Amino acid sequence: MLLRFLVVASETPSQRDERRRYTNEASDESYAATLTNLAPGCVCEHVSCIDRDDVPSAGEIQSYDGLFFAGSPIQMSEDSKEARRAARFMRAVFAAGVPAFGSCAGLQIAVVAAGGSVKPRSPRMEAGFARGIVATAAGRKHPLLAGRPLTWDAPAMHSDEVDRLPEGAVLLASTQTTPVQAVEIRSGAGLFWGVQYHPELTLGEIAASFRRQGDDLIEEGLCADKDDVERFAGRVAALGVEPHRRDLAWQLGLDAEMTDPVRRTRELGNFIERVVHPRAREHGTAKAA
Repeated sequence: MLLRFLVVASETPSQRDERRRYTNEASDESYAATLTNLAPGCVCEHVSCIDRDDVPSAGEIQSYDGLFFAGSPIQMSEDSKEARRAARFMRAVFAAGVPAFGSCAGLQIAVVAAGGSVKPRSPRMEAGFARGIVATAAGRKHPLLAGRPLTWDAPAMHSDEVDRLPEGAVLLASTQTTPVQAVEIRSGAGLFWGVQYHPELTLGEIAASFRRQGDDLIEEGLCADKDDVERFAGRVAALGVEPHRRDLAWQLGLDAEMTDPVRRTRELGNFIERVVHPRAREHGTAKAA
């Protein structure tokens, strides 16, 4: 079964170019690479939800088996042109009834579009890894988190967080410092699963983010100086290249939920298997391989 995905970017053109300089790919491009690993043969097309005032028609959206909203520096806590365009795009997706998944900013876009709100985080950054994520009672039974242990860590890098969930949303996971880590939202005809963290990111991308945001990490007191940033980023990058290095995993406090690509991308895999595949079979939208 060949699936057709639409990967939605919310980075500005300059932000996409900047990310290409330090990781070789914009966020939506690396997201598509992860999806291709999870669903071999899938077709990934790309669109920006912030570049234009108009949105795709319901028919255009319904030609896809699933949509994926990539992360970005967009601030959904602000009433900006980009935030309004992103929310308008997501409302069109909800109305079209095609299932969608979002990471980090993608979650925040869906929350705002469905009537919730986002606020600046305090302390400002959750950087590198969300530690000690725990499923709620609803989350322990929810297919989004199927296969996750009682507690787990995940890639994370954000300075906004969900303040108020939309009516009817189901909170699925939390941490002590970020109360909303995973959510299901139903709005109109649409279904959305989202996480505040980044199951799509590789350890190499996390290391690159550390290096790029080194000044912010120092300002937040998370690293002492640039050498400290580089030491930490170097360990993360090395573990990405050699995921079986027990010494590096121990020094970073990480386990197989981070180092094993299948386990790290668990939520994306669950969404594809539990939501996208059944819908594609029911609607006959996917093509036979």
